Amino acid sequence: MKSNKTEELIKKINPPPRIKTIADKILSGERINEREGISLFLETDLGLLGSLANAVREKRHGDNTYFNRNFHIEPTNICIYNCKFCSYVRKINTEGAWEYSIDDILEVVRKYKGQSVTEVHIVGGVHPGRDLHYYGEMIRRIKEIRPEIHVKAFTAVELEFMIKKAKMSLEDGLRRLKEYGLDSIPGGGAEIFAPEIRREICDEKASTDNWLLIHETAHRIGIPSNATMLYGHIENYEHRIDHLSRLRDLQDKTMGFNTFIPLKYRKANNHLSYIGEVNAVEDLKNFAVSRLFLDNFPHIKAYWPSIGRQTAQLSLSFGVDDIDGTIDDSTKIYSMAGAEDKNPKMTTEDLVELVKEVNRIPIERDTLYNHLKVY
Repeated sequence: MKSNKTEELIKKINPPPRIKTIADKILSGERINEREGISLFLETDLGLLGSLANAVREKRHGDNTYFNRNFHIEPTNICIYNCKFCSYVRKINTEGAWEYSIDDILEVVRKYKGQSVTEVHIVGGVHPGRDLHYYGEMIRRIKEIRPEIHVKAFTAVELEFMIKKAKMSLEDGLRRLKEYGLDSIPGGGAEIFAPEIRREICDEKASTDNWLLIHETAHRIGIPSNATMLYGHIENYEHRIDHLSRLRDLQDKTMGFNTFIPLKYRKANNHLSYIGEVNAVEDLKNFAVSRLFLDNFPHIKAYWPSIGRQTAQLSLSFGVDDIDGTIDDSTKIYSMAGAEDKNPKMTTEDLVELVKEVNRIPIERDTLYNHLKVY
């Protein structure tokens, strides 16, 4: 591990003995426990956190920094749930609601004919009238237009409902979606796993146990996935570390997660607006601790529409090795919650420049992190 600079920094700032012990464990490749993870949040200098996370990042990936060419489709924002942090949800026949038909979705896909996009990311609200077969048919028809495209679709919350509505078991439902053409699933819906927080912010939706079971089952039948955590609302550091610990435990069991994506709570137009938002320092701290705690996750991703381009760029020195993709102005989840980018879109050239400006190596990847082009 590239640790000389980190070791020099430790000597210079002379952290408390407990923090030095944790830093030594990290630099020697040992796993840290939950108590030590909390100490990193509470007691560790931001510069040291960044240096440790960067050492881990560079041991795994050097200066390589990944992105892909992707676009998002959000079939509907109509949802049966009423999560307090959500600025996106609408009910049927209310102002601002949309529910695109399969033909509408296919028109979006056709716009990318001849373009070298490799992934379509599909998430939305939990629509009361649409089941697994509706969405499966949508995937099947997308693949008719773009047979080679990777379909990453449906949060665990969406999957739980659509599979139940189709009156299928979890495993049978996931297998059927795989037959339709589902390639992987995103990490949304995890929010915070701690039951007391979940009861406060999203008590109606899929439970922690169900979210983990859905991802475990997907991994078992050959569907990889991502993992997320919604941070910066009413949770504390203990809740964050508990969340990371549950993910780490499942990854030990399945090794089916591709990447971890911390998602920042944004305050506009939802029922938690009164609490405000955390600042960029907290964002960077969260990225760093995530990289240090999740020792079995190959990648940490900064989702730039949620934190902004500048913080995403800074995160590349705090353990992050992936900055998502081109997105292409098709996601409203964060713009409706007050994110800086109201029309989230970056070209490949934009992403390459963002990475090169901080002396990293931009690598275009596919969804499973196969290298497509080094810039």
